Amino acid sequence: METGKEQFLRELKAELKGLPNRDDIILEYESHLYELAEANDVLSYEDITGRLGRPRQIAEVWKQETGVTPKKMQWLFVLLNGLIFAGGALLTVFYHVFHWQWIEVIWQYLISVPFLLLIGYLLFWALVGYEIGREFGHYGKTILRRTFFIAIIPNLILMYVVVFRILPYEWFDHLLTGPFITLCIVLTGIIYPVAYFGYLWGKRVSI
Repeated sequence: METGKEQFLRELKAELKGLPNRDDIILEYESHLYELAEANDVLSYEDITGRLGRPRQIAEVWKQETGVTPKKMQWLFVLLNGLIFAGGALLTVFYHVFHWQWIEVIWQYLISVPFLLLIGYLLFWALVGYEIGREFGHYGKTILRRTFFIAIIPNLILMYVVVFRILPYEWFDHLLTGPFITLCIVLTGIIYPVAYFGYLWGKRVSI
């Protein structure tokens, strides 16, 4: 006899037929079913669809959003994060190598508000989580996790090259104060929770 879980997955696979990210969606819903099963010994088909939606409704949402695929969303935010770091790296190099007047004006302004820059970066990640939650709902958690772990690589590389003085250490003298370094470490640790909070907010809006 077919269980509620088996019926749900069978119908979902049929409804999603032809979508390029079909396997990813199925895996995500299998994860949700596992979480539901931990709280309930027996799940009927009605229990599952009441919590997750009917397979046809889920498929319709995905078919309407085929232009915004998880991979496109993921790499968009990875690219934006990379551009932030690339912009900062170029500004640092230009300031210390070329000494252009307009670069010096921008540099002096930015180093006067380092804490605002960090807060702005946190808000960027909150927006990332919100957009992923709003676009992909329940199955956005995996997308957010993948996006974060790929995008965080430049952060870790920057910390490595500065701490081990691969880049000229004096370039960062204005920033590398005790309070600022401590704040950087703390904020690095809370980036994902902030992004996850944004995801939960966006998921709630999408319902």
